[in-house]
Amino acid sequence: QIQLVESGGGLAQPGGSLRLSCALSGVRHGYYDMGWYRQNPGKQRELVARISAPGDTSYTNSVKGRFTISRTNADMTIYLQMNSLKPDDTAVYYCNAILWGQDYWGRGTLVTVSS
Repeated sequence: QIQLVESGGGLAQPGGSLRLSCALSGVRHGYYDMGWYRQNPGKQRELVARISAPGDTSYTNSVKGRFTISRTNADMTIYLQMNSLKPDDTAVYYCNAILWGQDYWGRGTLVTVSS
């Protein structure tokens, strides 16, 4: 059974940092196209950052220079290091993997940025 399990959400103050993790399991060990999305109530889910199977990264403009996506292939985990957090970063963050043309999603982890 393919699973994506996120962790690391919580409350941070503006200007603070959080680190999200997402572990992929249920597939053969390898390199996969994975990413982070976020969503607020009543809004569309939006792409935050992606890392391709070869390791290329991309970011939405609003997080460039503040967020960093990375991975450890030993345990097929991706991370999202979020620095200089802003209240606008508040959302439920979802991990995504594209496996053989199909989207898989984690359950999401809530990030709240507030003083």
